Amino acid sequence: MKTKFTAALLISAGFTFPAAALAQSADPLPATSPSPDATTAPLTASEAPQAPAESASADGDIVVTAQRREQSALSVPIAISAIAGNTLTTKGITNSANLAAAVPNLQVSSPYGSTQPNFSLRGISVANEYNSNQASPIGVYIDDVYLASRTAHGMGLFDLERVEVLRGPQGTLFGRNTTGGAINFITKAPTLNGNEGYVEGGYGNFNTFTGQAAIETTMVQDQLGLRISGNFVNGDGQIDNVYAGGRDPNSQDTLQGRAILRIRPGNGPLDIKLKVYGGRDRGAQAAIHGLQSARTGLDFFQVNENRVGLNRTEAYGASATIAYEISPQLSFTSITSRDGGKQNLQQAADGAPLDILDINWQSRFQQFSEEARFNYDGDRLKLVAGGFYGWDETITDNTFNIGSALAPGVNGGFFQHYRQVRRSYAAFAQGDFDLTSRLTLTLGARYTWDRSQYRDGFAYLFAGDVNGPELPLATTVPCPTVAGTCAYNPAARYEISGRNNALTGRVSLAYEFDGGTLVYASYNRGYRSGAFNGGGYTSSAGINYIAPERVNAYEVGLKGRYFDNALTLTAAGFYYDYMNQQVQDTRPGPVSFLVNAPKAEVYGAEAEARLRVTPAVVLTAAGGYLHSTYKQLTLQGTDLSGNDLPFAPRFTAQGGVDVTLFKDGTNGLTISPSVAYFSRQYFSPFNEINAAGSTQLNSELQQEGYAKVNLTAALTIERFTIKAFANNLLNAKTYAYGLDLRGAGFPYNFLVPSTPRTYGASVRVAF
Repeated sequence: MKTKFTAALLISAGFTFPAAALAQSADPLPATSPSPDATTAPLTASEAPQAPAESASADGDIVVTAQRREQSALSVPIAISAIAGNTLTTKGITNSANLAAAVPNLQVSSPYGSTQPNFSLRGISVANEYNSNQASPIGVYIDDVYLASRTAHGMGLFDLERVEVLRGPQGTLFGRNTTGGAINFITKAPTLNGNEGYVEGGYGNFNTFTGQAAIETTMVQDQLGLRISGNFVNGDGQIDNVYAGGRDPNSQDTLQGRAILRIRPGNGPLDIKLKVYGGRDRGAQAAIHGLQSARTGLDFFQVNENRVGLNRTEAYGASATIAYEISPQLSFTSITSRDGGKQNLQQAADGAPLDILDINWQSRFQQFSEEARFNYDGDRLKLVAGGFYGWDETITDNTFNIGSALAPGVNGGFFQHYRQVRRSYAAFAQGDFDLTSRLTLTLGARYTWDRSQYRDGFAYLFAGDVNGPELPLATTVPCPTVAGTCAYNPAARYEISGRNNALTGRVSLAYEFDGGTLVYASYNRGYRSGAFNGGGYTSSAGINYIAPERVNAYEVGLKGRYFDNALTLTAAGFYYDYMNQQVQDTRPGPVSFLVNAPKAEVYGAEAEARLRVTPAVVLTAAGGYLHSTYKQLTLQGTDLSGNDLPFAPRFTAQGGVDVTLFKDGTNGLTISPSVAYFSRQYFSPFNEINAAGSTQLNSELQQEGYAKVNLTAALTIERFTIKAFANNLLNAKTYAYGLDLRGAGFPYNFLVPSTPRTYGASVRVAF
């Protein structure tokens, strides 16, 4: 471990030492006003139009809540990318699945397109697990509310103040299921000052119509305000289906809405935000490259599929955030939320005009959470302490139609049902103590109690065609042996419970130099709760409760501004001791097991920079290096020690430039080209190794290195803004996800191509 951590420090030193030298000679100067379209965190308040005044600190840096209190992004001793709302537009990021274009060492993948995205930060992800009951190891939040269901993570992004991406374990203040990090989407709330809003409409290729709108009204100045916003996207399939009369995959049909009422009686110490939201998607399923004989003569962005289904999802909820300033030093915050939704994903998983594998993934979910915390802000001590309770339920009904499953020409499949309930309790505290005027010690701890139940579980083998009647033949859950060996019993049920407790924490030292440069070193312990195998439907032998994931993370970093504040630079080096990653293991039967990878290690470095070359030219760049390997792992009886973790490219890089061709007051024209590069990544823990005696061809389950180029242009004339964009300008042909199906007995692997080039334009009117 010492050797690897030293390597991470040396890698980081390549970024940090030159900047540290600059810091010794840099004089503290007031922040200048950068271009309004800067793209790399840390950002300034001017880059977030309409942001409330209280969100900006005195020196103009964007204010983040990464430590559950307001701080300048440059003063937080955590690797964080804060992306302003307008920057999302600049980079063409309209959905949470697009965030990898802006954040180093972040990958986003899914077998379902933008639905149920799998976030991977610094190599930590759900690996080859695809079931909806599993929690993401990257905690996803909206306005500090944890979203337990991964289905709810595939959201369209609209009317946001910013997105905060925290890299590294966040188990102290954010809690369980943040072994890799946390992503917090911060919506725009009423400012209680005046009235404003906008309407935007756009059109793009694939006959895509888009619309966004927001209106904010202040009923009582400084006391009562309301903001209502909405988002609409509707477009044809982005992949051509050559099957006669077949639906084109990757179509879009999204409708979302949100309303926030803010109440501050008498402009006093009580501040209440009440939010309701709802949304639904009805787009076509993601394209699948499967059976190779069905791809003869096809282009990369074409399929020949007879049953392209729909991805139908819904998400809705309400929350109340109540903040009360007890005294100038002490405040109290309560966040209460109730959320729900469902998914009905019809997935033709063979990519062929044959009924080989057609799946209907159905789940309903609901959750409740309450967090209450106190914030103390003293002369030398800043303290956050509180408690958390969370409850969530997932009810799953999946149907797997497998052509000729019973005999040649005799169709059938499996039906699966279960209900999963999880409860989590936690108490936490974290304090920052100024040892000197420049040296700060941070100590934090969180204790979590997790309780889980798997109830009403049953599955059976049936005879029947796709979308036709089902004739149950044999119970497979509960049944400890292979499918078809237990007589059908409609009353049979399988139940199991699981529980675990965890202590997580944080220790860090941060030092601020005269020039404002912050350097820090930290230790964090992260934890992802134990889990049930949602993929167990051919036998109950694989349905168990496996151990939680844990990570010990060591990190050093630097943040600062240089050259009269023209250059903003952040950098970090890290080492992870990663234990018990939860991965799928398919064994003869076929029986799916959820198992723990005993040990892995991750180390690397990353940096983000923003350089104002002239008032009209701003450069942004970010880069990451990642070494992530399994130290101990055996799947299907095959030793995979030394293999790379899936969805963990060694190198990532993003770069862009904002060129303002002319500017006259608020009027101007800015062109923003950008590029994102990712080196080779594997989609499976097997990498290129095939299990002995299997028909696997795992070398197919990877994506070679590639780059994608985006381009946007924005012309502002008084209240009007005309924008044009092109994403994936060079039409790169890449895969976003892959899954081994050959090992389960199918004659192909499952690969999901990314979308082709998209382009369009929009007009926004502000009022």
